[in-house]
Amino acid sequence: MLSFLHISQGHTLRIQWPLHKLDNDAKLLRIVMHIDFDYFFAQVEERENPTIRDKPVVVCVYSGRSEDSGAVSTANYIARKYGVKSGIPISLAKKKLRDVESVFLPVNHTLYDAVSEKIMKILRSCTDRFEQIGVDEAFLEVTEQVDGSFERARELAEKIKKEIFDKEKITCSIGIGPNKLIAKIAAGRQKPNGLTVVRTEEIERFLSPLPVRKLVGVGAKTEKVLHKLGIKTIGELAKQNLDKLTSVFGMTFGAYLHTAALGRDQSQVQQRGRAESISRITTLKENTRDIAEMLKQIQKLAEDVHSKSMQQGLSFKSVSVVVVMEDLKMRNRSKTFQNPTKNLGIIKNTARALLQQLLRDETEGSVRRVGIKIFNLAYDKEQKQLNDFG
Repeated sequence: MLSFLHISQGHTLRIQWPLHKLDNDAKLLRIVMHIDFDYFFAQVEERENPTIRDKPVVVCVYSGRSEDSGAVSTANYIARKYGVKSGIPISLAKKKLRDVESVFLPVNHTLYDAVSEKIMKILRSCTDRFEQIGVDEAFLEVTEQVDGSFERARELAEKIKKEIFDKEKITCSIGIGPNKLIAKIAAGRQKPNGLTVVRTEEIERFLSPLPVRKLVGVGAKTEKVLHKLGIKTIGELAKQNLDKLTSVFGMTFGAYLHTAALGRDQSQVQQRGRAESISRITTLKENTRDIAEMLKQIQKLAEDVHSKSMQQGLSFKSVSVVVVMEDLKMRNRSKTFQNPTKNLGIIKNTARALLQQLLRDETEGSVRRVGIKIFNLAYDKEQKQLNDFG
């Protein structure tokens, strides 16, 4: 069985359920939703400060090396019209917006995670078959809930969109399809605040005209190879011989391209397991051995990882501090406790002691980056697991 999503953290919580059969060939009738929060980080910032809503808003990951060093995390649709997109240097984004009154903001993961968790709770309450993919997207299996009706699935999606906006003032785009692959592609068709439904009999008509880059898993390099083969649309890809694709891309990816271009995907909606660790790392403004400056950053990072663990209902037994030296070599120190804890003070105090120990041991060279990690994670006994919500 091929799955177009390959993210895996910890032990996956597998959820099984009966599915309706279409015919004797055991084809399965399924209705899956993909929910994608629109330009999430920037939209949250607009919600917090409505005065910036009509301006280009760019949320950035600043490295701290200079005023404009770092990269764009996300941008609202006004900024995107000027060519600002995720991943480009902040300096380039400012150049593109030099003649426009715009807003540049640093990422605020604590805020975004808190808003995300509230929205995810809304989604969990809509179905027991829920799969969170990241901070801003999730899959819902709703086959039985809507009695196999795509029209009822559309009505449910409209209710979900309304509840999210009413409670959190965040818009999202939803794709509905007979599997995860189609639902995910559909969610991107009418952004922002879109709703696209693709029924089983509409798969070929929906996919065929789309450029191959729209197929999940096809990046710039794969697109370039496909173009050299004269394949520019998903419809053209679907007509290719399987042997030809596997000879070019290898057995696994070639088979995936062949299957996905036909709109087939058997991967199930399933709750992902918890992370094996939660970590944060930051680049210092300059290479240094100033422990006070490093401790200041470590304390901020400790608050970030603690906030993330609380949102997931996790406690921890181990704390680790990592530094990247000026020669880019990595050093770390860890401590493990006898019993799990969720105490922020323990993270901070342990991290401080570990950093001091590390710098005593590493007597030469300045530090470029500092980071913190908590691991050996466990669910709090009083905390319900994610698939208990509903």
